Amino acid sequence: MSTLPAASLFFSILLLPGLDKVSAVDHAAGRTIPTRGTCNNTCGTIPVMFPFGTGFGCGHPYFSRYVKCNAGTLQFSTGAGIYTVSSIDYPTSTIVVADPLMSTCSSMQNSGSFSLDRTSPFTLTGSNIFVLLGCSTTSPVFDSSEDLCETGSGSRVCSGLYSCKGVNGIGLPQNAPSSTCCVYDSFMGMGSGYSLDLPKLQCSSYTSIYEFGDEGDPMKWKFGISLQYNDSYYTTACKDCETSGGLCGFAGLDESFSCICRDGVNSTTNCFGHGYTWSGAWEAKIQTKTIIRVLGKGPIRLDSGLDQDPCNYQT
Repeated sequence: MSTLPAASLFFSILLLPGLDKVSAVDHAAGRTIPTRGTCNNTCGTIPVMFPFGTGFGCGHPYFSRYVKCNAGTLQFSTGAGIYTVSSIDYPTSTIVVADPLMSTCSSMQNSGSFSLDRTSPFTLTGSNIFVLLGCSTTSPVFDSSEDLCETGSGSRVCSGLYSCKGVNGIGLPQNAPSSTCCVYDSFMGMGSGYSLDLPKLQCSSYTSIYEFGDEGDPMKWKFGISLQYNDSYYTTACKDCETSGGLCGFAGLDESFSCICRDGVNSTTNCFGHGYTWSGAWEAKIQTKTIIRVLGKGPIRLDSGLDQDPCNYQT
């Protein structure tokens, strides 16, 4: 085998951000480089934008207590349980959540209670129609002195729900008299701190309708709980972060603002100078470059072919 006379070989390896070495410049700027990012701009099929986030350190800390991404499902948590987020409308600052035990026209069942924490940044929107189903004749909702049930249009809603085949799930025959049904008026217009205690109200189940499609066909009604969220947490710092291609988040024991950049770097300001194509989660990659220097000749650079985008999105 032939050799290169009087030659010496020099090798250099370039490690991209996201590995175990952090430059002095990054430390001086107050930035940390995680080995693996956890923030995404989607959860399943739902776009996730500020103030929401997909994991710890993403979005606003106040909202991260209530909304999280779990195995591709965006979830909303209260003291009463965990609900699936069906949709988010950012222009109107509303989300729709679905209670897995809530009745619909196609499936009725005994439900748990629903509550909304008084200190949460969420309130019920005026589009919700809460309906109590399978209530006892001695239920306090039928107290004539309290006027808790909506009459008129409320009775049409009850008749529509009791025409559903799913009503068998709560022990009632299809088209049962609507005397055990109540469109619950007192649940609305109370700000934060809602509580729907079905055992106390002596009702088997509940449902919430936030939109009537074809009003005469309950199968086309949209079931779920529509919530308004407080959008006043959006700051100039967050806007600047998003303009630079980052995601707004928080860090440290004081949960201070952090701009999470495309290359996995957390900045206290913005992400200008950290440009990679934004595509979701971050995964650190390694790029190696081998430089062979032959005495008397210029360097020859050989790329290993492992050069990959450190923000490569994992689907």
